[in-house]
This record gives sequence, structure tokens and C-alpha cells, in this order.
Amino acid sequence: MPVHNRIADFHAEMTAWRRDFHEHPELAFEEVRTSRVVAEKLREFGCDEVVTGIAKTGVVGVIRGNNAASGRAIGLRADMDALPILEETGAPYASKTPGKMHACGHDGHTTMLLGAAKYLAETRNFDGTVYVIFQPAEENFGGGEVMVKEGLFERFPMERVFGLHNWPSIPAGTFVWREGPVMAAVANLEVKITGKGAHGAMPHNGNDPIVIAAAMVQALQSIVARNVEPVDAGVITIAHINGGHTYNVIPETVTMLGTARWFGPEIGDLLEKRFLETVAGIAAAFGAQAEAKFIRLYPATINEVESVHIAADAARAVQGEARVLPMPKPTMGGEDFSFMLNAKDGAYLMLGGGRGEQDASLHHPKYDFNDEILPVGASWWASLAERLLPRKG
Repeated sequence: MPVHNRIADFHAEMTAWRRDFHEHPELAFEEVRTSRVVAEKLREFGCDEVVTGIAKTGVVGVIRGNNAASGRAIGLRADMDALPILEETGAPYASKTPGKMHACGHDGHTTMLLGAAKYLAETRNFDGTVYVIFQPAEENFGGGEVMVKEGLFERFPMERVFGLHNWPSIPAGTFVWREGPVMAAVANLEVKITGKGAHGAMPHNGNDPIVIAAAMVQALQSIVARNVEPVDAGVITIAHINGGHTYNVIPETVTMLGTARWFGPEIGDLLEKRFLETVAGIAAAFGAQAEAKFIRLYPATINEVESVHIAADAARAVQGEARVLPMPKPTMGGEDFSFMLNAKDGAYLMLGGGRGEQDASLHHPKYDFNDEILPVGASWWASLAERLLPRKG
């Protein structure tokens, strides 16, 4: 099922949907309008059921094929939320809500899955059931985990689940896939150091938390360098330090924020243990107090081997062998589709959206989804359904 099929006929319609979503971005668990529009379109397409209110603003559409009694089913998932970023694209369909924008392409993901749903509901050229899953709150709030905890896979039993993310640094229309780890596990790091304030000219009267913070930052960099085996991956980054308010006063407290990334669970356990030990040890060495938190957000996104080959084959059916490439190494970015893949076999692919010029990266105020790939992603999802659930009669 190449891309030049029925889906190509409503490319312009999909572009209008995507730009409407782009104009009306909504943050995590606030996707009220987005989920309403999604549900309305699924009903308009003739989906057999449309279930709302899962994980607050999540939506699941149920599309039964030629022989729903086969008992077979798969899930196709897209995320819907935007980011708290002030848009700078200058597009005529730019965000109408200052400080919020679709800077990660979830407007495009939602639209591609709607396109697949429209096609599948029209043609029903498969046996079994397809669940189209529109997930809220991917950005930092773990909406995927909430959907799983609220019984997504119990309410909608399925064999496998598949996700897709656009990637502006990959040429438009090129799929990238990988067995095993694709994206890293993620934790937020928080530290509060309490020392003793003093005049900057008389530091001996205090216990300078800024000096302590500097020692901690240096020591924390040794965790990966001297504790993690060099062939394994791990990251600890301190990205924010706040303390003091003027030139000549040593503050009483300093706060630090950062991130940790890893793939293997044993590496995550090691990073957490050494992070907490290092913060406590440095604080004690300086005679200060420190509170440290290692807040786990997402597990690693790991593709099940058979599922990712099924997904890559579906991509080849749409774009041909030359535009479906192996991913040489995983990225240290995080993705909460990992919660679904922890609970169910499945796979997560990247779809290039690069236009060939200097494309803005994801989460950049000048980023905009490439509408030319809308029918490509929609065709891939539809191809997955038709190949995994082939029509027998």
C-alpha cells in the first residue's frame, strides 16, 4: 500500500486539520479542545466506538474490520500535547495562545493518526480491530503511564502497539528504525543546599553554599566517568543553579536542577545511588545540609524485535527500501511511549520531516511540522493494520 492511495486524496484536508491543531495548542492534560476535535472527527469517520476521558483528555477510537470476530487487534498511538514555548515561526497559522506552541510536532502526529483512522474506517480492509489511541501529556507528565494505569490494555485488548515521531534532522519521508533501545530512561534531579549566609567580604563567618554547589557539580561529573562501564551509556547534567541576589552577600541556600539518562535499569540504579551519595557526602564534607531528589520520569523506550521488523516492513511498503534506514545508535532523549512498550509488545519509529534547509530542531520556537509527510505517516499506520490483520474473506 504505497502512499499514493486514498490517503493522498485527502492530503489537503489533513493539512487543514494539522494547522488548526497548531493554532490551538494545549499543554499536558489540558487538551480539551484537541480531544474534542479528535473525538468529533472519529465519529464523523464512522468509527464503531469513540471512548473519551481516559487519562483525563485521552481518546480511543475503535475500528472493526471485515471479521472483527477473529479476536485479533492492534493499537496505533499518537500524542496530542503542546509545549510552554513562545512561537516564533511567523506562520499564518501560528499559535493563537502566547507562550504555548506545538514545538514537537504532536499536531502532526495527531493528524497522521486521524488520516489513518479515516482511511481504515472507510475501507475496513482488515480482519480484527484497530484501536487508534490519542494520548495526552507526553511532555514531562507521563500521560502514557496514566493511560496504562487506567486500564488501556485491559479495556482494549491488543496484540501490539505502535508509535511514530517526526524528526526534522532526517530527510522528509525517510523512516528510521532500530531493535532494542531507541530512547533513554529519564530522571529529574533536584538539590537544595543549606549553608550559612554571610557578607561577601567576610566569608569565614558563613558556610558558602555556592562553593559547595561548585564542588558538587564537579563531583557529579565523575559518576558516569568513573562508575559507569565505558561501553554503557549514562548522563548526569546539572542544567540550572540558583542562589544569591546581589554582589556582596553569600546566600544561605542554593538550588540545582538537572537530568539523568540511561538505558539499562542497573545503570539507572547506579546513577541514583551515586547521585544521592555524592550530594550527601559533599555537603557533609563542608559541614552543610543538602536535600537531593532523583525523580524517575520515563523508562527507556525499547523496541520488541519482531514488532520493529513488522513496523519497518510496513514502512518499506509505503516508501520503498531506500527510504527505510536502520538507526545506528539510540538517542538520549526520552519518550513516555515507553510505558506502553513496557506493558505490550510493539515498536516506535522515527519519520523524517527535514526539508533540506536549516530546519529548526524539536522544542525550538521556530520549529514547524512538515505537512508534506502527513500522508506518509498516515499510510504507514494504515499499512500496519492491513499487514498485521490481513483480510481473510
